[in-house]
Amino acid sequence: MDVGRRAAMAALLAAGLVPAPSAVAAAAAGPRPPASLLGQEVRRLPTSRRVVALTFNAAWDESGLDTVLTELRRRKAAATFFPTGLFAKARPAAVRAMAAAGHGLGNHSHSHPYFDDLGTAEREREVRTADAAIRTASGAEPLPFFRFPYSSTTEDAVADVNGLGYAAIEFTDDTNGYLGPAGGMTVDKAVRRAVRALGPGAILQMHVGSSAGDGVVLDAQALPRIVDALLEEEYAVVDLREFLTAAP
Repeated sequence: MDVGRRAAMAALLAAGLVPAPSAVAAAAAGPRPPASLLGQEVRRLPTSRRVVALTFNAAWDESGLDTVLTELRRRKAAATFFPTGLFAKARPAAVRAMAAAGHGLGNHSHSHPYFDDLGTAEREREVRTADAAIRTASGAEPLPFFRFPYSSTTEDAVADVNGLGYAAIEFTDDTNGYLGPAGGMTVDKAVRRAVRALGPGAILQMHVGSSAGDGVVLDAQALPRIVDALLEEEYAVVDLREFLTAAP
């Protein structure tokens, strides 16, 4: 699909003039992405306000989740969590805890494949299966936000996800805390990467688990300092749900 057609489809979807596919009929009935979030991979929110969105992927374990939820509660700050379907199936209590704490749940695919290696039908199956798993685990309505595994996007893949009613929410920068000490990362480095991403509408990507399986979650350790740093720079934490269009 060329750029002009993708932009036109994005506008029609946002206006509700094109029905969403049955795979996301429930999502289409609720809040939906505005045109400003469609037709592209979103790496910075469309705002001039000094706000930052905190987002956490969940694809491995939940070693850092309790720490993250406790800190967010202490700061009265909202975040959006992007679990995979397999994570939701394996760790339903963790996904329920995210929703019970009042945070939004996005969709990070079912099995975390490279979407550029998939066809349209396979992409739809990944999104649909993850959506069902997240609903079952959380008992909550997932948000119409999708994050590509590995942040590997293409125009066709974004168009397919938009066609399912989802905005492709990527990130301004990743703290790289998921690499852990074995990958040369430290809490200090994670904080510095977060600070360098600051700007109106910045989206920070972090993780709730350990990719190495060692239980060391640098993002959880760095979160208090990251929030302190953005407040010192006069940025506020914003809820991604503010950037949705209410259902008619």
